Amino acid sequence: MEEPGAGAPQPCNITADIPEQLPQELTQTLCHSTAVRIERIVSQGHASAVDAWYEQDEHEWVLLLSGGAVLQWGDGSEQPLAPGDYVLIPAGTRHRVAGTLASEPSIWLAVFFNQ
Repeated sequence: MEEPGAGAPQPCNITADIPEQLPQELTQTLCHSTAVRIERIVSQGHASAVDAWYEQDEHEWVLLLSGGAVLQWGDGSEQPLAPGDYVLIPAGTRHRVAGTLASEPSIWLAVFFNQ
């Protein structure tokens, strides 16, 4: 088996390099192309503003890796998320983050794509 060379892709860790203090939610693009964008989002006690709603032009598949969160939908219903939970949010779906755990980071993997 060959040893990886200097030009070999290096692994990264999605749970690494999380600041001790998160005055604002942290969003980082991990990979992107014209068809897809993959982001790491780190929240700790963060929520969307009460009157702030997302209605994106692209689909969003989101996986909660750690922590806890509650999504709120345009009809007022809420969906709690625990680590391992994922949801596909179709383009144009009105939603917001109602809250995330304050006691630990909530790490999201979000994949945005067009059909």
